[in-house]
Amino acid sequence: MKNKNTVRKIESLIELVVLTLVYLYVYWNYIFNWEYFHPMWGRGKYVFMGVYFILNLVIIHLCEGFKYGILRIADVVFSQWIAICIVNLITYLQLSLMANVMISVKPMIGLTLADFVISGIFVAIFFGIYNKYSNASKLLMVYGNKESVGLKLKMDTREDSYNIKKVISIEEGFDNVIAELKNFDGVVISDVSAEQRNDLLKYCYMNEIETYITPKISDVIIGGGEDIHQFDTPLVMINTTGLTPEQELVKRFFDVVLCVIAAVVLSPLMLIIAIAIKLEDHGPVFYKQARVTKDGKIFEILKFRSMVEDAEQRPATDDDDRITKVGHVIRATRVDELPQLFNIIKGDMSIVGPRPERTEHVEKYTAAIPEFEFRSKVKGGLTGFAQIYGKYNTSAYDKIKLDLMYIENYTFLLDVKLVLMTIRILFKKESTEGFDKVVSADEILASLEKQNHTGDE
Repeated sequence: MKNKNTVRKIESLIELVVLTLVYLYVYWNYIFNWEYFHPMWGRGKYVFMGVYFILNLVIIHLCEGFKYGILRIADVVFSQWIAICIVNLITYLQLSLMANVMISVKPMIGLTLADFVISGIFVAIFFGIYNKYSNASKLLMVYGNKESVGLKLKMDTREDSYNIKKVISIEEGFDNVIAELKNFDGVVISDVSAEQRNDLLKYCYMNEIETYITPKISDVIIGGGEDIHQFDTPLVMINTTGLTPEQELVKRFFDVVLCVIAAVVLSPLMLIIAIAIKLEDHGPVFYKQARVTKDGKIFEILKFRSMVEDAEQRPATDDDDRITKVGHVIRATRVDELPQLFNIIKGDMSIVGPRPERTEHVEKYTAAIPEFEFRSKVKGGLTGFAQIYGKYNTSAYDKIKLDLMYIENYTFLLDVKLVLMTIRILFKKESTEGFDKVVSADEILASLEKQNHTGDE
């Protein structure tokens, strides 16, 4: 299917219009009261509709709820439902403020449930259209470092979008790669040296060949630069200091405000968890561990203790006998991280940022990958790019690139988006998407070579 993005925009517009019309119906028949909303009897209702439409557009977009055919169907549905809850809560508060009284919540609950059904129907229809008319591109993977062919396994989990039929080493020569490329719809360029990659990219660009590239750390840094147009030679100014003072001030303000509110609201839950931990084995309620944050500063991160005391000798697994009964519950629901609200209020962490690593891990990763230090340009976070887009088996090098994408492209709106997306992640069981065992590059290449021989026969 050509022009996929245009089709998605049209689909999104149709869904938004229907959601807005349903809101108008509920408002007019179940919410409107002449005493409260008589100024809205005439054209004012169209203002209500416009505000509701824009709220849905912005928040569903931030939650990545319009990515039909890109994300999995369950992720899109759940993203839309989270956005719908937020929009309808804001709308309820808006209407109550205008009426100067807390209006009945029942119509808004009914509207939310109706929106859930409508959202599910539309998403199912749009995915059906996508699956019927969109065929996965037949791709050639060109790799530099042999280990980089592991990307094929990840892309194979989305057979509806990507179909890597063959891999070839860039060492076989540019002419051989170009000759192979003529048999494919597109190319995946994975960990190829800069000079070779540039030649291949220019060829693909000139010949309108669909191209996917794994960025290098330098690419991520350049991507976050600022374009300078003062001369007839294009310049890019690279930000080397992390966030600006204004960005840090805004970020800190909202960190404190949101975490204080969250700590007050969640204090009964935290009290119950603390009592349960204490009653089970009479040990300490909190678990403290040295972590590294901005500029290499070391602080003690707080968690609710989920394991027996002195259980740091080896990493925990899901069925680890060192995990307490209460620990199994708070780990599964992830509320063991709640005490980090106080780390954020104190200033050791931020709500969003690179996950603060243990001191020994920082030393190990930095020795292997010197660029690991780049993450320390901002405070460690409770959630972040690598936590949302990464997996348990994501390599340290890829996590660095994800964290740098956040640092180099930071905006307050990006923080809002990542917080909303974290809500979706909290309700999903962690998954490695089928990578339960590590497969070596040699095994992948051997398997592909066998498939090619079978195909030739």
